[in-house]
This record gives sequence, structure tokens and C-alpha cells, in this order.
Amino acid sequence: MDFEKFEVDIEQAVEDFEPTNSCTAAETLNWIDSTWYAPASRNARWIDLMGSYAGAEPFVIDGHSLLQVVLDDHLLALAKDDDPSFQIIHAIYSLECILTNFQNRSANFDIVFFDVNRHLVLRAGESEFTVASRALARRLLYKHLQSLDSVNTLTFASLSDKNWVDYCVRVKPMFVMVNDGGVLKEGVGGQFAVHQILVQRLFIFDLLASGLAIVPLQGADFKDSKILSFVFDSKLRLNHPGHFPDAVLSVGVAARDVLTSHEQGPFDQVRSWVLGEASAPLSSFDLCTVLKDVGLSYLLTFKSDTQPSLLAVFIIHIFLLKSVSVQDRARRLVPMKPDLFTSLTESFLPRIFRATEAVIVANNISLDIDIRVFLCVLRYLSEHPALPLTEILGPTMAKDVEDIFLELKLPHLHFSGLSTSFLPDDLYEIPIPLKLLPFSNPVFDEEYSTVHMVTEGVILPSPIEPATSSGEESDEWDDSSISDESADVLPATQNQTTREGTHFSNTQHWQNYRMAVLPKHLGGYATAPTTEWQRNRKLRLDQRFMKILHDQASTLTGASGAILEQVKIPTAASLANQRNVKPKVVHARSSGKITGKLSKADAIREQNIAKKESKQASESAAWIASRVQEMENLDNTGLEKCLQVLARNPRTKEASVGVELRVYRMHRLLREWIYSTNPDSSASRDKYSLLLIRLVKEVWEIGFSTKEMANAITSVLITLGFSDYIDSLVVSGSADDRALSFRFVKLVKSKTKTAVYDFMRVREHPIVWQLRLFGEFMDRSMDSQADARVTFKPDAWQREVLDAIDQNMSLLVVAPTSAGKTFISYYAMEKILRESDDGILVYIAPTKALVSQVAAEVYARFSKDLDSRSCWAIHSGDFQIHDPQNCQILITVPDMLASMLLSPPLAKMWTPRLKYVILDEIHTIGQQEGGAIWEQILLLSPCPVIGLSATVGAPERFNEWLESVQKVGGFQHKFVHYPHRYSHLRKFYYNIHEKPRDAFQSLSTYKTTERMRFLHPLSILSSSARSLPSDLALEAVDALNLYRALSTCTALPPSTLVALDPLVFFSSGKLLRQKDVIRYEEALKQHLALLLSSFDSQDSETPLSRVITQLQDDILSRVPVRVLNSQPDRVISGCNLIYLVADLHAQGDLPGIFFSFDPIDCERMAQILGNALETQEDKWRENSPEWKRKMAQYDAYLQGAKERERKVARASKHKGDEEDKRADMSEWQTSFRPDDPLPDFSFAGQSASYTTSELDEEIASLMRRKPSLEWALKCLRRGIAVHHAGMNRGYRLLVESLFRRGFVRVIFATSTLALGINAPTKTSIFCGDSPFLTALMYRQCAGRAGRRGYDTLGKVVFYALTMSRVQRLVLSKLPSLSASFPVTSTLVARLFNLLDGSNYCTIAVAAVQRLFRLSQVSSGSEEGRYQLLHHMRFTIDYLRRAHLLDEQGKPLNLFGIVARLDYTEPSNLALVALLRSGVIYKICAQPNLRLAKRDFILLMAHLFGRQYLPSACTTEEYITEVVKKSPSMVVLPPLSKIARDVLVEQEREILRIFTGYALTYRTQHQKDFGPDHILPLSKRDISGTAEDEPSLIRDHLHRTAIPVVARSLFVANSGHDDHFNSVHDLAQTARCGLSLNEHTIPSFESITGRTEQEGRKYALNAYLLDFYIHGQLTALAAANAIRRSDVWFLLRDFDLTLRTVHGVLRQLLQKRSGKRDAMSEDVDLSEEVDSVYASLDPVQWEDEEEISWKQEQGRWESTGDLQRPKGVSVSDWRVFEVVNGALEEFHEKFLAMWA
Repeated sequence: MDFEKFEVDIEQAVEDFEPTNSCTAAETLNWIDSTWYAPASRNARWIDLMGSYAGAEPFVIDGHSLLQVVLDDHLLALAKDDDPSFQIIHAIYSLECILTNFQNRSANFDIVFFDVNRHLVLRAGESEFTVASRALARRLLYKHLQSLDSVNTLTFASLSDKNWVDYCVRVKPMFVMVNDGGVLKEGVGGQFAVHQILVQRLFIFDLLASGLAIVPLQGADFKDSKILSFVFDSKLRLNHPGHFPDAVLSVGVAARDVLTSHEQGPFDQVRSWVLGEASAPLSSFDLCTVLKDVGLSYLLTFKSDTQPSLLAVFIIHIFLLKSVSVQDRARRLVPMKPDLFTSLTESFLPRIFRATEAVIVANNISLDIDIRVFLCVLRYLSEHPALPLTEILGPTMAKDVEDIFLELKLPHLHFSGLSTSFLPDDLYEIPIPLKLLPFSNPVFDEEYSTVHMVTEGVILPSPIEPATSSGEESDEWDDSSISDESADVLPATQNQTTREGTHFSNTQHWQNYRMAVLPKHLGGYATAPTTEWQRNRKLRLDQRFMKILHDQASTLTGASGAILEQVKIPTAASLANQRNVKPKVVHARSSGKITGKLSKADAIREQNIAKKESKQASESAAWIASRVQEMENLDNTGLEKCLQVLARNPRTKEASVGVELRVYRMHRLLREWIYSTNPDSSASRDKYSLLLIRLVKEVWEIGFSTKEMANAITSVLITLGFSDYIDSLVVSGSADDRALSFRFVKLVKSKTKTAVYDFMRVREHPIVWQLRLFGEFMDRSMDSQADARVTFKPDAWQREVLDAIDQNMSLLVVAPTSAGKTFISYYAMEKILRESDDGILVYIAPTKALVSQVAAEVYARFSKDLDSRSCWAIHSGDFQIHDPQNCQILITVPDMLASMLLSPPLAKMWTPRLKYVILDEIHTIGQQEGGAIWEQILLLSPCPVIGLSATVGAPERFNEWLESVQKVGGFQHKFVHYPHRYSHLRKFYYNIHEKPRDAFQSLSTYKTTERMRFLHPLSILSSSARSLPSDLALEAVDALNLYRALSTCTALPPSTLVALDPLVFFSSGKLLRQKDVIRYEEALKQHLALLLSSFDSQDSETPLSRVITQLQDDILSRVPVRVLNSQPDRVISGCNLIYLVADLHAQGDLPGIFFSFDPIDCERMAQILGNALETQEDKWRENSPEWKRKMAQYDAYLQGAKERERKVARASKHKGDEEDKRADMSEWQTSFRPDDPLPDFSFAGQSASYTTSELDEEIASLMRRKPSLEWALKCLRRGIAVHHAGMNRGYRLLVESLFRRGFVRVIFATSTLALGINAPTKTSIFCGDSPFLTALMYRQCAGRAGRRGYDTLGKVVFYALTMSRVQRLVLSKLPSLSASFPVTSTLVARLFNLLDGSNYCTIAVAAVQRLFRLSQVSSGSEEGRYQLLHHMRFTIDYLRRAHLLDEQGKPLNLFGIVARLDYTEPSNLALVALLRSGVIYKICAQPNLRLAKRDFILLMAHLFGRQYLPSACTTEEYITEVVKKSPSMVVLPPLSKIARDVLVEQEREILRIFTGYALTYRTQHQKDFGPDHILPLSKRDISGTAEDEPSLIRDHLHRTAIPVVARSLFVANSGHDDHFNSVHDLAQTARCGLSLNEHTIPSFESITGRTEQEGRKYALNAYLLDFYIHGQLTALAAANAIRRSDVWFLLRDFDLTLRTVHGVLRQLLQKRSGKRDAMSEDVDLSEEVDSVYASLDPVQWEDEEEISWKQEQGRWESTGDLQRPKGVSVSDWRVFEVVNGALEEFHEKFLAMWA
């Protein structure tokens, strides 16, 4: 809802606008950009459109923007002023490649052309050649799009076109991908560039104003399975419809008119002739007729100023293209003299293009044109004037051509005069493939045998010798011992640290250099000695953590709602010892009937048991009789409270007692009903009949009854009209035929057996009654059966899971939240704990909050004494609880397990002990960031895995791949998919557009506004829906109402309606179960599918439209659609918040989680709600006589304090005064706290289990550690809390605990509570819209509602969202798990490290083989497999040349930096290159230390934490205006020349490596490649038709074509050979069959590219450097456009990167010095705040006094305190000084920001 006020207030800007009389287009554009577009760009989010935003939702690609992207391609030879070419086949290929990129990512799109939006394609104001070329290309590409069956292409006049409006209503596109027009650059774009950009800006504004989001098409990044771009959200307001001032709009209209006149002038001239004089439109395509019309239109339109010879060649070349293959069309531009070039571009080509365009428009046809072939033919004819056309073209073609010439009356053609206009051809240098460096490794040799290349020399594989020791990491930063290929190796520095080299061995933690991964005997460091203070501090922190964990565990409950009980699990060793001891004989009582004669002892034993049972029964009867007697004197309210108390008594668990209590409850309800004011009303009947049948069902489930109990229940059923249900619901009386302790109300007449009270009889059939009222309480089990393995009755699918785990099978379980998945993890854990003392189960949670909670739950469930080892441990990267290598249950995050699986020493001693890996929320494998890590884990794990998720789209597809992985590992696999929730979700729309009747005053006087309106699942169907989501469920009442609507509207045939009648569909006599309703729901949906196929929401008379109208809420149906689809502004949303929460409170729908995906909005909403309550409370206290009287009494009480003390002192001397003492202590004033929130102004739950004093202690503790939390703790006292990743961890844990306890009942949260956290709620509320509110996130958040064990129904409320957005969310489909590409260059290096360091152990070898053979991207696709193999071999050669691997695959020294920054690739590789080249030495060697540190941060900001600024935020005017008001520089200064030169050189070498591989592989495997003349999407063959007749010109074209090997023939059509300009060029234009993934090649192009370069859309944000310089959070938000909600995460990540680099350099220098502790501890690296996906989450919190004590002791040393150790060079030490100082300054500012 943007309480951060980050969005642009365009209405305010319009009000402030002061128009001038003569506003130019440039001034208007500048005003729009500065006022709206540039600020609006700040609000745009860079996001994965498919995986994280749209999913399967439809969207629109603006056709003209698409064509602009194609035509602006710098590789395309078309419409370039310096090139007369028109290579349309290359343009078509590029167009199809773009569309294929969309389709391969399952994008659901239409292409839409708006006639008014063509200006960016045509570029009026540029040369006539450019405009005519682009105009013709536009027509041809549009025609090609129309011919594609797989793409839907539509055309509309403008955004106001009624057909477009209807389309939006029908299809409901989620966004439009469109170009923004770019920024105005001097000398670029022609004289009307400003007009084009202005018109495009206005078009974009109108799109947003119409309610559609926009996404820039230019600059979109297709990465793996993702499409990444900025998203500009639409904020359509009701009261402020978006519009610009009239003066601005007038300038826009004028600009469009100017463009139109300059675009269409020549074309209209030609077209008028075509329409008036040319042949009639063709009924079928005839090339001769078309070319004749083209010739005539050209000759007659331009008359004397024509060139017949060139026209003739133009006609010939079009004829020729039919029979010329795309390979022969691969041509360079024919060299020519300026006069011919001028003649072509200024006269002939623009005119012939206009003529051609007019003809193809008139006849709705398409033509193939290739000006490079045209020029080749022209040159050939000029050089061979004596040859007849029959020899040159062939007889048939020559005759057709001459016939056209004759009709056109062309004069005799002479070409010889043109021969002098051509220049000699340039020499062509064929690229020589780069030979790969020698390499041999036994595991990798097998993998890449099919892609093996010729190398520079042959080396024999050396046998792998066992490592004698783990070794040590060398002290230098490079290895220079490789000499056999030094000429081709990337350049290395000559600094001292590069003189020697040894192999790398990683023995320390990847982020914390102080922490060793291994024990000392395996290569790690010995534990450093600690001081007494350190030991005591650690003890205090451990005690504090265990207390927190214990407190957290005490609030966790199981599925039934009961507190968890810890199970003590004996060790396997102790059980083995017990088995060796002779068992004692135990006399157990037989459970069966004894047939033989009992012994005397057995008979006595049986008698004693019988006596004991009889005594217990008598005592229970007496107890229940006494309780009934007490309850007889209670009113209804007192009775309810009494029954709640009794329910906690263990006696009520006895069957006889439990049943009698329920029968007594029926008795009291019947009496209450009889004597109620209006017993015959339908409301009373519904209320009491529902309560009575629920009690009858509970008695039946207990399964106990006496004769009197059975008679009572029978009478209830007869009275209610449920006589047919007596046999199925009444339990026959037991042998114990004792009487009830009360006289049950008489309901049935003795003689007639009829009901005494006729008004109690239900007025509808019991089946209909059940569907209408009893749906929440139906039996929800699905073939449940008792199972000794668990404490509950598992459903059939749960028993399948248990069986699979017992058989050690791999599992994928997909079941919705509340279905019952939780037990799976803990059953597997218990199995591992019981089976052995050595086996390990790893539980992976996607978030650190979930890690902590699962640890608490494991602690609450299990206990096992393992001596020096622990039962469980936490390992989150930077902190750990217990030893992760010496536990049986490890709870961790994905990154840490991946690191452990890739650890060589652990592969030998820890990984083989793995028995199970559980991946909770496995759907996060498809996330934009981090998904590849999950895939790596699945591939590397040497044991079965259990994947759990509630939200996987198309899980069958993902399961196929997972099953193949597990089968290769030797594990059986099972897929369990259960689609039904335990509790239904009922959805409501909060009608914020209706004003509340009364102002909020207090909770006790509050009456609901009734603005929360029910949404029937089918009432929100939109016209775009063609199928129902698989998870769209109907409650029983929903199904009944749907049937009634179908019946009322006669939407189905009569026979179908009869079959669907509930009385026919269901059998009577038994209570309906949930699975019966599911069967009915499926039958209804089956018939709905037929209605959906013809559904049109615009036609109110279609059957489904009438049904939807019938199901809609009456109140909402009266609200205009325009109002429902308008976005409320932040003021309205904030003011109505108190009413929303108060309504939920009044209706009993709290606790609730209020989801908003902006942390700042969460905080502001909590403050708004807290302030509203506090304001009303202050008013009440000020005006209430009752409060004033109470405060007067309290003041008097305080004044008498001394007298009371004397009284107590006297009383203590006299025992007889004890009663007076107790009376004094019981006065209400003793516990009165006047400053506490009053219950009438607080949403806090009144729980006796959590006292105010306990809350005071927690708050005081948090205030000591985090004073800035004062506002949040103030809200907490009122039961209001905030939960997001930026909040203090201790506060978050307290909030979770209080929420489970029932004290906190209102939480404003981001997605931190969506992923598995045990925070069950009754209601989930979505507050406002967000790009991150996706189909997946909606289901995750909504699934929190409906607490199993508490609620039979969950509720979902939509607040401050448009109705169209609600429809989209509810009807959206989950995205399928998309493929990642997990094999990065760094991972390949780490795999070598795994193999080498583990001595090629079996576990490591098997993991590597699985990774390369079964990656998800290769599933079902050989192309994907070869893509992996290609990348593997590329990377090996690159890593060899970069001196990161030797010739046998052993990692070398700087591998440490590469490995520890693996998540930043390719920046980690760039940093290594800069270290090796000496660039960082030069930066650090500057005399001025301050400048050196600044330049180092500048360099790091270019490499890491890169954030782009949209183009509109990079204009000089905008930057000048922003910088003038801020200390920020906003745009990051360019990379230093020396750094850029090194990286450019590295990039050239990388390109040479990968180009060499592509050329070599293509040459050696030519037979394996298919033809490259098929277009990728249309599959159109451009090989040319076979011609039997000889043709000299075809032979000439074949001989002179460019010989390409790796380049696509279609791209070669523009003259490009196998010399590639960049890695992007190579990957995007490689020929068919060469599968190259640009994003997995370690390219530095994104780092070295300049902003102003062609194709580079965005500049880099200087936020990191700015923060380092000024440290101001407000400046980052105001100037750098970094949201406050994002800034902590961005700065934290960069801080972590600096610390990692610092730690690696520190280790290297320590090695050189020969001492581990030669350097003092310089920076304290602990924080209190952590990220939901963070790797920094210290569990300890330090008190302020502890921090100040450390500072006093000087533990935080500054750079000046450091001393250079012996053995470390001056230059090396200078580098460390600079890095350490830069980290120190950045870290200090980072901590200060949150102090």
C-alpha cells in the first residue's frame, strides 16, 4: 500500500504544473520525465516474470516494441545509414528467436499492434532510406507473425479502441511488455527523436492509467528458465484517474501528427496509385503479377526519376531467392564506390521499398528481399555483360523475367557501365580454432569422451595417488609452475605472492576465517585457547539460547493442538546390551478370551482388575453426578465456561464421562431452545440443530452408550427429523446400564412416538441441511485407519508415506497446508534416531526462521543421550548450535548442506553416514535466486531424499526427473500427491469503498460494519478463465449453492440437473463425509467445464454468466465494476485498517496474519493500528466517569500504602490476623496497572498461561539490546506485532511464541510467515498489492489460515486489492518447477576439489557423475545434456588458463576466493583476474590511504552488489537535479582504465576459448549436426527449391558465400562470419545444434561494458560507494532509489562479500608469515538482524554493557593498530591494510545505521 511513499503522486504533480503558452516537445518530455517517469522508475522492481510474477497468467507483447528490438539489433544489416542492405530473412530469424525464448519459458502471451504506436519502428525524421526500409520491414515482419500458428497476433487502433477494451475484459492480460522510447541523446534518432519518445511516454502512461502494469521489453534478460526485467505496477485510483495536464496532452497530439505526416507521405503517394491503377487484388499469390505491380508502381509514381536497370536487377533477385539456400545468402556487403552507394540509398532503394510496401499492403502478401544478393547479381551482370540471361538465370527464370520487363516496357538494359562502381572484395581471414590445453582426469575423461577435442599435446593420465596428508594452503595468490602452455595462459602478475604455487586445500569455513571446517587431525586448526571471560561469556550465551529454545518449544503444538511431549530415545548400543541379557518373564493380562482354566494366581489377578475397574466406574459416576448438580445452577454463559474447564480434566477422557457430559450438554441446549424468545425462527432452528447434531456425532465417535443415553440421542434425532439416521448414529447400550445423573428433557410422546416440539423439526431434507450447515464438521478422514507407528489415525496417503519411509524410499509429497505433512519429517527423524547412533538425517529449511523453529520442535519432541555427541544441531553458515558433524539430526539451510557435500574431507568421514535428506518447501527450487543450490543438493546427496511442498505446479513433471536421479543412486522413489486441505478456505472481499456507519470508539461498543463480503469461488470467474485451477475447492454449502444456481438458471440439461440433485446424488441414512462432498464437487466441475468453453462475461445471457450473477454477493454486485477495480490510496487504506481488524475481532476471526510484501508497509500499518487504539483509549480515559472514579480509588490506595505496611507488620506478629492479611492482598489495586492498555483498546488475547510480568521481562530484555524497537514493543502490549526479515531476531522469536500462545492476535508480516513457520492463524488477510504477490505466494500465505486442531474453517480476506487482482490470484495456476542450470564455472572447480581432496572416494565420484548425467535441464533432452558437457569442457580449459586448475584437475591457490564467493560468479573470477594482474596492488599502492580505500570500494561495487538504474533515471537533467539535493552521486563512476583493460583482455581470452571450442566441436562432429536452414519457430525451410536447369548466378552465389562453421546461417545473411564480438554474440548467434548458455560462461562483458554502448540499457547505481562515503540511509532512498525495505539486505550482502575477501587474504598472509595468529582480531562481525534468506544470523545477542566492555578492552582494533607480520611483503601488507580499512569503515557505518 506504499506507506513508504515511494510511488509517484502524479495528481499532486499535475496540480503543481504551470503550463506556458508555447511549450515545446522537448520541454514537455523533460517535464514528464522529471515529474513522473524517472521517479516512477524508482518504484520498478527487477523480477523474474515467469517464476516470481506472472506464472501462467496471460500478458501482451507490444508488437511495435517487438519489431523495434528486432530492427535495432546491431548485427542486423537492415535500415542502417552506412549499409544499403535489407536482410529480412535475418530479421525474421531474430524475431522467431525472441518468440522461441518466450515460448520455451512457458510464457502465455499475445502480440498486439496499436496503429498509433508505430513511431519507434519507423523513426520519422531520419533518412528516407532508413524510414522506408523500416516501414517495409515492419510490413513483412507483421505478415510473418500473422502466418505463425503458435502465436496469436492482434491489431487495434489505439488504447481507446472498443475492441481493445473488450479484449482486456475478456483476456485480462496481467501486463504489457513495451519499450519506453529510451532517453534523448544528442545526435541520435533524427530530428523527431524527441517527438517519438514523447509519444511513447504518453502511450505508456495511458497503459498504466488503464490498470495494466508495464514491463520494458528492451533490456529484458532471458536467463536459464527465467525472463528478468523491471515491472512498473499500475496504480489505478478511483478519485484520481491518471491524466496529464491538457497542455501536455496537446503537445503530445501535435507530436504524433508531425510523426505521422513525415512517416506516411511517400508511402501514401505510391499507395494511391496502387489502389487506383494496379491489378485487382490477387485471389492467389502470383509472383510475376506481384513484381509487375511493384515495377509499375515504382515507374509511374516516380516517373522520370527512375532507374530501370536497377529495377530489373531487383526483380531478378526476387525471382532468384526462391531457389537460393540460406547458406548461399550468407554474404558480405559488396564493396562499392560512393556514387553507387548514394544512388542506392538516396534514390532507388527508398522508392522501390515504398512501392513494394504499397503492393504487399494492397494484396496482403509477403515478399522475400535480400539486397546483398541484389548487389551480388548487379555486380555479376555488370562484369559479364555479354552473357545472356538464359545462361545466367536458366531458361525458365529468364523467360519469366523478360516477360515482366516487356510488360513494364523497360528499355534495353546495359549493366557494363556499373562495373566501375564496384571495388575489389576484402580478404577474408578464416578463424583458426584454439587448441585446448592438455588435460586428463579419470572421472571427467569418461564424462566428456563424446565432446573430446584436439589439444596442444598429449599427456598420459597419471595414476591418482592417495593423499598423504590434507596439506596446507600456500601463501601466494597464484601458481606459475605451469609452463607447457604459457603462451596461451591468461597473464599473471609478477608480484612476490605469485612466485611459487601449491595445490589448494580448504580447511576453514567459507565465510568465517576464524572457524575451521575440520578437526586438527584432518587438516584443520587446533582450537585456540580462550580466556575465562570468553568461556563465561560463551556459557551465558549458550544458557540464554537454550532458554529461548525451551520457551519456544513450550509453545509448539501438534496437529491436534496439544503441547508436544518429549520422547526419550534409547541409544542403539543400550538396546543391543539389553538384547544380550536374558529377558525376565512378565505376566501380562491376556487381551483375548481365556479358553483354558485359570490358575489361582491369574484368577485373583482378574478379580483385582475387575474390582479396580468397578471402583473407578463408581467414582466416575459420582464425580459426573456431582458436576451435573453444580452445572444445574449455572446460566448458559457459566455452563460454557464450566464445560471448557471440565474438558481439561483427565476424567473427561473416560468414555462414559465424556458421553454423559455431551448428553447433558444436549439436554441444556434443548431447554434453552424451548424457552428461547423465538424458538420457531429459522435462525434458532439452524443454531440449535447444528449444535445438537455435532454432539450426536461426537458421541458416535467416542463409541460408548448406555440404554438411557441411546434413548436420549434417539429422541433428539426423531425430533430433528433425522429418524433415518438412528441406525448409523446411535451406539447400542453397553452392559453398564446405569441411569443418567439427570432427567433428559422429554422430546417424544410415549404413545404416538411423535415429536413433542414440532418447531424443532428441520424444514429441509437432512442431506440438504448437511450441505448447507454441517460442512465444517463433516468427517474429513480419507480411509483413516489405526496405525501403531503413529499416535493418530493416518489417512491412506499418509500410510503410503509411512510405508515408503520404512522401506528407505525416496519421496516427493505434494499436499496442501493443513493436509497433514508435518508428521513426515519427524517420523523419519525418529526412525533414524532409533535405528542407529551413527546415521544422520539432514533437514533443509529455505529460511533461517524455519531452521530455528524446527530445531525447537526437534528439541521438544526428541531426547537422546549420545555422550560427547548431540541429538541435533543447527548450522546456518555463520553460527552453529552443537557440532553439525557430530549429531544425528542436522537442521540447516541449502547453502550450508551444499558446501558440506562439496567438502572433500567430509566426503570421506561424514557424507557416507547420511541416511535421509528432507527438503521442506521444495518448490523453492524454482526461485529466481538460489534455486540451483537445491538442485545441486538433490544431485549430490548420497541417500534418499524427502521433498515436501504444498505448492508445486505440474508436480508429475518434476517428479519424473527426481525419480530418475534417485534410481541412478540406487533408491526406490515414491510420489504421493494429495490435493485436499483438511480445512476449507472461505474467501472474503473487504469492501473498502463503502464508508462505515459509525466511527470506531472501543471494541466493546463496536458493531461490525458488514463490509467483509463473501466470495463464492465461482462468483469470481473471469472471462479469461477457460479451465478451473486444480486447487479451487468448493465447500459443501458452495456446492449446494452452485447446484441451486445451475438449476435456477437452467444452465444444464434437465437430465443432468436431476443427476446432480443432492437427494439423488447422495444416499440417505448416514452423515455425509468430506470425501462424499469432494465426489459431488468433481461431478459439478465436470459439467462446468463445458460451460466455461463458451463463457463470455460480456454476454450476460450465457448460461454461466447467469449462474455467476446468481452466486455473486448482493452488496458487491451493486458496486460499479470501475470502483471495485480501482486501487485505494494509502490514506484510505490506512484509515480503514482499524475497521478491518475490529470487524475480524467482532466476528471471532482473530488471530490473523496481515500479509504485505513491503516491510515498511508492515511497520506503518502496525503503527497506524496501534495509534488508532491509543487515541481512542486516551479519549475514553479523559471522558469516562468510571475511569476517573477508579483512578481516584487507586490514588487513595497508593496514599495509604504506609498504613497498609504497618498493618501487615502487625499482622505478621499475630496468627489470628491472617484472614485480614489475605483480604488486604486480594484487593484489586494490588494488581492494577493504570498504564497498561485497556481490554477495550487492545487485541491481545486474555490468556492465563502468559502473565503480564512475563511480558514485562521479555520487553525489558529486548529494550536493553535494541532500544529502537520501542514502538514495536508498545504495539506488542496491545496484541499487535510485526514480522519481517529486517526485524530483530529476538523480537521475532518472541512474536512467534506469543502468537502461538494466543496473546498476539494481529501480525503484519511479509512472506517470512508463509514458508512453514508454525504460526497457525484463523484468518489470512492480504493487505494491498505487490509484484511479489504471485500465484505461488498467494497459496503459501492463504494456506496459513485454518488451524488444524483449532479451526474447522480458515478465512482469507482481501483488503485494498482490486477485484480484478483478486480474481487473478484465486483463479491463477501454480507455475511448474522450471529447470535451472546448476553447473557454474566455480562449481566445476569445486567438483575437482571434491574429487582430489577426497582421494576420489566412491561417494565423491558418484556425486559428480550424477551431477553431469542427470541435471534437470537435461531431462528428456539430449540437447540439454550436450549443453552441460559443452560447458564442462569450456570451463576446464578456462580454469586451466586462469591457473585455477592444473593439468590433472587439482585446484590451485586462488581457488579459495573463487570457491568462497561462488554465489557471485562471474564477479569472483573477475576479482581473481584483477588480483593476478596486479591491478589491486596498484590501487592499494596509492600514497593516500583514504583514496586507495575509496577506489577499492569503487572496484568492488562494480563487481558485487550490482543494481541497475532504469534509463529514465540516468539522464543528465535528472541526475543533476537529484545530486543537487543529496550527498549521493547516484550513478557509479566508470571502472578504472587499468581494471577495465585487464578484464577486457580476459574477456577476449574467454571468448577465444569458447569460440575455439564451438568451431572445433562443430568441425569434428559435422555429421551429428542437422541442417541450419530451418527457422526455429515456424520451422520454415529456407534451403531453396531445387532447380534442374543450370544457372551461372546460382553457382556464383554458392562459390562466393561466407563459409561459416559456428555462426547461424541466418545471422551470416547480414555478413557475419565466425569472428564473434562477444560471448553474448557467440551464445545468441551460434548455429542450430551448438547449445551455448550465455549465463554459465564466465563472461565479464556485463562488468566491462559501458553504459552508453549500444544495447546496454541501464547504468549502475552508486549506492554502495555512496553509502561508504556518507553512510546516510535517507540519501539512499531519496537519491539512489533504494527502498528502505531493501537497503539492509543489499548492504548486508556487500558487507559479507568484503568480509569474505578480507578473510581469504588474511589466511594467505598468515600462511606466508607461517603463523596462524600473527594478525590481531580487527573487526567484530556480529549483527542482530538477519535475512529470510540470509547467511548471517547469529543466535547470540549481546547486551549493551558487554559491547561497551569489549570496546573498552580494545578488541575492535583500527587499521592503524595492525602490525605487518614477518615474512609478508610490503606490497601484500598494503593490500591487506586497504581491504581491512575499507571493510572496517563500511562495517562501522552498516552497524551504526541500525544501532
